[in-house]
This record gives sequence, C-alpha cells and structure tokens, in this order.
Amino acid sequence: MKTTHGHHSGNHGTRPGGLSVSEDGYTLEFDATILPAGAQTVTFRVSGPDGRPVTAFTPEHEKELHLIVVRRDTTGFQHVHPVMDHLGTWRVEVTLEPGDWRFFADIRPAGHDDAMTLGIDVSVAGPYDPQPIPGDTRTSRVGEYTVTLDGDLAPGAAGDLTLGVSRNGRPVTDLQPYLGAYGHLVALRVGDLGYLHVHPDGEPGDGVTEPGPGITFMAAAPSGGTYRLYLDFQHDGVVRTADFTVRAFTARPDAAPGHASHAAHH
Repeated sequence: MKTTHGHHSGNHGTRPGGLSVSEDGYTLEFDATILPAGAQTVTFRVSGPDGRPVTAFTPEHEKELHLIVVRRDTTGFQHVHPVMDHLGTWRVEVTLEPGDWRFFADIRPAGHDDAMTLGIDVSVAGPYDPQPIPGDTRTSRVGEYTVTLDGDLAPGAAGDLTLGVSRNGRPVTDLQPYLGAYGHLVALRVGDLGYLHVHPDGEPGDGVTEPGPGITFMAAAPSGGTYRLYLDFQHDGVVRTADFTVRAFTARPDAAPGHASHAAHH
C-alpha cells in the first residue's frame, strides 16, 4: 500500500481554522443562527471584502464549498455540500438535535491564494442532552464495517495517520472515490473545535494509490490536547463516517493508547 500524505485545508502550518467567522475580509453570514430541531434547510452567504456576497470560488476536492456541521459535544457530525444560487446564497439540508452547534465553511474564494475555513455558532432550541467526549478510541464500527486508526498526533510535528477499513473481518480493497479521494479526514480540537481538514495526496486512478484497505494522511496537531477525528469513506455506493478520539502529546506517552470501539455519530 502506497503511503499518501495529505495537506491541511483551512489552516496555515499548525494554526487551526474555523475559530473565526471572518478571515481576510471574508465573512460567513447565516440567515438564522437560532434554529428549530429536526431536518431543515439552512441558508447562508459568504461576503467578501466589498461587503457583497461572493459568487466565484475555486473548487477544492470537486466542490466549491464544503460545510462541516457538528454539535459542540462533538456529536452529530455531518459533511454536506450546499448549492449556491446566482446571487451567492447557499442552501443545504441538515438534521439538528437541540444544543449548541458549530458550522464550518471550507472555501477558497476565486483569486485567493489559500483555502480558508470560517466558523459560526448556531443554537438549536429544545432540551439539550450533552454527551461526554469518548475516551481514546482507535476502533470505530459503522454497521458491517470496522475502521482502525494507527498513528499519533503530535503538536507541531507532522506524522502519519493510517485508517484501515475492513468489512465483516475482511480487508476492503475496493474503496470507491469520493470527492476525488479514497477518504476525507476532519480533526476537531476538543474545547474550542479548532479545525483541521486533511486529504491524501494520492488520487484514485493515478496508478499508484491503492483503493484500500489503508488510507494514510499526514497531520500535525496545532497543540496538545484531545482531538475528535471523522473519516468519510465510500464503499458499495454509500458514504459512511467513522469517528475516533485521540490525544496529542508533545512526546509519545510511555503507555500505548488504549483500543476501544465506538460507534460513529451521524
């Protein structure tokens, strides 16, 4: 299996993205930031330095905008792709439970040198039942699939994270391309939801990148602490999400991380 290294979208070096609603004159503006619970369509815009909605974006991984939605207790993760009208208004359906949420827009405005990630808080009305952050979880079960995480996060030092996918105990060797890659990985820092978005360098069909069972990324944590990781992968025509909890240490701890299973949140 070829090792493929990824890049960070929405941050520079080890600086996390998504902590600000505005960056370099671009601002994320939602029509409503207090929403009801349940399935619904949300609408928003990205305004530019001139104050007008931006209508031209450079596609990143086959989409002009990636919207990541997660409750602040790190449950309810959704990676969706809104559709923009000619006036610059984006629309997408999401399903929300009561609580405090963070919405991240991963974009690269046309003519801008770098991708950026803007973040905004959204409150969803109703009784809030926050869930505890899972302990160190290196195995995630999603239906018939088991995904294992190998590798460590270290503050300021890039290292490999390899996600191995199996189905009913057998390695999956025919992962399907999803948005131009065999896997998409998002990491969120527990406490402030500082955002990292990493992808493999290799591309399906490049003659060297194999379609599983391993998907390898290179990632550097912006600081020590606990991180929640979410892997999107596609098999048999369905995109699934596996989630993990890892702790970033300045030096590798003496004890090996524990291995536990944890079902992915949707």
